[in-house]
Amino acid sequence: MEQGAAWALQHPLVAALVAVLTPRLAAMTASTENRTTGLPVISITDDARAMVLDALSQEPNPAEMALWLEVRAVEADAFVYDLYFQAASDAQSADSVSTVDGLTTVVPERSVARLQGASLELSTEGAGGLVIVNPNRPEPEVSSSIPKELLAAGIDGPLGRRITAILESDVNPSIAGHGGRCDLVAVDEVERHAYVKLSGGCQGCAMSRMTLSQGIEQMLRAEITDLGDLIDVTDHGSGDNPYY
Repeated sequence: MEQGAAWALQHPLVAALVAVLTPRLAAMTASTENRTTGLPVISITDDARAMVLDALSQEPNPAEMALWLEVRAVEADAFVYDLYFQAASDAQSADSVSTVDGLTTVVPERSVARLQGASLELSTEGAGGLVIVNPNRPEPEVSSSIPKELLAAGIDGPLGRRITAILESDVNPSIAGHGGRCDLVAVDEVERHAYVKLSGGCQGCAMSRMTLSQGIEQMLRAEITDLGDLIDVTDHGSGDNPYY
């Protein structure tokens, strides 16, 4: 699937998490809207909605129940989701609530921003199941070695945007086969230094230094000849799925 992540339980480092609601879970597109802004939060495809309604029909008091969708945690730089049935009346005033053709959906307030623009779909891979395809990613954890003023400045300056574009178009596709990823977490627009964080198969990998210096750095310098230092702020000691 393009854009976004289909966070798979079997492959947590791939941009993809299949959330299987029930083995019995198998045509109308619906969208959940934010009660306070009216903006769409998460869309539901026809086949996914049919699967949810089938499972809901087997619940006690289905007319009173809603499908709740939320981000439960962040693990290995990926969102972990919860999908469950709960009484619609439990929703708070700031939660996103919508009822479309008999299906009420609730996104708790704390998960609205993280699920904005996502979609609930039916996966055809493996045994199938429901999958949340989400264009949003958790904010990368950053090293305390990065100057606070650089973190506060963000990465939306001219240099930051160029580096991000190269990472997304050239670098990350080339290391994705090893389950790796490289993200820009801070940039010094004056001195032209870039601070990057490796994740997935590159985090903790014995070859990560070579990947950075002979691969990622070379690709960046080919496009940005005046790039300063490329600084790796990855916590390689915490990598739990390195590629060797």
